[in-house]
Amino acid sequence: MKLKIKLPNSLLILPVCLVSCLFLLQTSTLYAQDSTKAAKEPTAPLKAKPVKNTFEGTWIIDDQTVMVPVKGTFQMDIMHRFGTIGNGYQDLDGLFAPANIRLGVNYAPINNLYLGIGFAKADLLWDGNAKYAIIKQTKGKSPVSITYFGDLAYNTTYDADHSNFPHTTDRITSFNEIIFARKFNDKFSLQVAPTLSHQNSVNGYYTKIDSTGSTIFEQMKHDQFGIAIAGRYKISESTAIIVNYDQPLTQEPTNNSHPNVAFGFEFTTSGHTFQLFMGNYQLLNQSHNSLYNTNNPFGYTDANGTFVKGGQFCFGFNISRLWNF
Repeated sequence: MKLKIKLPNSLLILPVCLVSCLFLLQTSTLYAQDSTKAAKEPTAPLKAKPVKNTFEGTWIIDDQTVMVPVKGTFQMDIMHRFGTIGNGYQDLDGLFAPANIRLGVNYAPINNLYLGIGFAKADLLWDGNAKYAIIKQTKGKSPVSITYFGDLAYNTTYDADHSNFPHTTDRITSFNEIIFARKFNDKFSLQVAPTLSHQNSVNGYYTKIDSTGSTIFEQMKHDQFGIAIAGRYKISESTAIIVNYDQPLTQEPTNNSHPNVAFGFEFTTSGHTFQLFMGNYQLLNQSHNSLYNTNNPFGYTDANGTFVKGGQFCFGFNISRLWNF
């Protein structure tokens, strides 16, 4: 009788388990070596990016901000200034008084450049403007943003006998500024801008006319230097307190332009900026405001001892709508 010897199943399974464990250990070693190699490879440092949204829009009340929208942005502005307050019920403190309105459009044909044109009711004033972002605030590179803004305005008021504008170029004024801005944190931003306004013609009169010649007294200078300061403090994601102050620096022989103090609120959405405020500027053009503002925020006594009344403010609003193409 022959015996059949049968090996237990456990003895057959044991070699298979040993081979599997060796394979897994070898694979784990290979993966560990690959991981160590990857960890030793240096990672490229992240490139610093410019800060975003130093201000929510291109305007802050009467001043341009440092912001230049991205390439392909089209913007439309509606700007409104009511009459000066002080007459009470007669014109509802300027709300029903003669107002000034400006309509404007801007477009960014390339990055960092913004071109625009506008038309204002006062003086039937056309203006063309350009803004260029020179430097953008970037951590480790630049603590501030720097932008240039320039505007050329043309007065189209009817002048049949050419008494106000003997030459066509007499209608032209210009404005230039360099804007320095810094976003300190997510809520607070501040900018400062030295400005230069120029008028091609000034009023004057003869103080001497005789055989030796003539002398003309010019009531104003052709160039007016100034300083513009503006700030924003966000009180929520879509609401901010905004202020700006514009101070003429050039002392004119006569007809000195008054400074501008303005403050209000800004409300923003993804495509709209709405600002509601009160201030002294009413002419809706930077050069004309700098040169010809007659609304005085502060009362003072002039060189002749005459008291000049202050508090000549007006309500206003700005609406900006952006589209990206």
